Amino acid sequence: MEVAQETADSVRLEQPREEPVQTPEDVAAMLRLHGLGWGTRRIARELGCSRTTVQHYVAAGGWHGYRRRGRPRKLAGEAAWLRERLVRHRGNADVVRQDLERERGITVTLRTLERAVAPFRRELAAEARATLRFETPPGKQLQIDFGQKRVPIGGAVVPVCLFVATLGYSRLLFVPAFRHERQSAWFAGLEAAFQHFGGVPRDVLLDNARALVDSHDPVTREVRFNARLLAFARHWDFTPRACAPYRARTKGKDERGVGYVKRNALAGHRFDSWAGMEAHLLRWMREIADLRRHGTTEEAPRSRFEHAEAAALRPLAGRPPFNQVRELVRVVSSECTIELGANSYSVPWRLIGERVAVVARGGRVAIRHDGMEVAAHVEVAGRQQRVIDPAHLHGVAGLARPTLPAAPEVAPALLRPLAEYELAVGGGW
Repeated sequence: MEVAQETADSVRLEQPREEPVQTPEDVAAMLRLHGLGWGTRRIARELGCSRTTVQHYVAAGGWHGYRRRGRPRKLAGEAAWLRERLVRHRGNADVVRQDLERERGITVTLRTLERAVAPFRRELAAEARATLRFETPPGKQLQIDFGQKRVPIGGAVVPVCLFVATLGYSRLLFVPAFRHERQSAWFAGLEAAFQHFGGVPRDVLLDNARALVDSHDPVTREVRFNARLLAFARHWDFTPRACAPYRARTKGKDERGVGYVKRNALAGHRFDSWAGMEAHLLRWMREIADLRRHGTTEEAPRSRFEHAEAAALRPLAGRPPFNQVRELVRVVSSECTIELGANSYSVPWRLIGERVAVVARGGRVAIRHDGMEVAAHVEVAGRQQRVIDPAHLHGVAGLARPTLPAAPEVAPALLRPLAEYELAVGGGW
């Protein structure tokens, strides 16, 4: 009767879930003892497990892994789609769940989705922590970024935006301070860096700041730079490059530089004025940052720069600041002028209604049509100023002319001299 009951139990029962899973060695011992004639109770006492466990493995004839019975998984086959959406939404599983329901017609709880994407989250976290350091040749790359710090200035705590530019080869720093991080500050910081280093690198690696990058797809890595940034890069002859989205560590040299400036240059300092803080930063760069022994290169940045990188930078070639160079398209008005900066500049009257290219550079305004320069003026300050070249209006009817000498008093004539008619219509035919 006991043997029959044991056989029925072996068919009906599975290993209890609360008991640790037996190893293949344990099961082999069970079968050996059973082959020697031991009963299941005795084997269970000897191996420290339940009798039903022994019965289960004896009936199975060997070890096997735990088999969980469950319902078919709703997310089966969706792994690639889930990973792509998790990357796109920066690890936000709830937004992925909403996309899954709307686009794939699959409804699951947030907890179910979080379990499904857990391996992808671990993978993304590991990728974000991983940093592959690489060295760039002299003159190849400049990394730029902004960092903010609140600094006591003139008795008040003021937010200061620190523009940090780091040359990739020498690690030489340049750090001006601004009151904001708008596009004008990025451009001013870069131009000041080019002047400080005495040249322009081939590449500028930047973060995905809205002032510089319109869009950057994290999956396809397609970048759309701001149009004004592209014009700025053309003016200074460098190539802008954006680091991977959400991975500022790809420009780690500058990221570490920002932290170094905050902890070393400004930490614990108070200043009487903004100018005093700027003077302190210049002294700190010259006497501390440039001369320190860099932890990676084991050399002073200033020495490394002077020996190899200074000569590798592209020359400035006398370029004026970018904000002094404007390239615009204007339509010539009926007054024979184009508008630039709230001022008017004359154009030959025959071009009324035509589109012309206007280039303002270094205090000079050049106007071109069909590839030819048709007018040039000195750029004026102020507003509502009119710069007129009389030659541009020659031939226009109705313009004021010098007063003709008075004719002797004679009897009135019905007709005027022909010369007066010619003057009225702009000269001879």
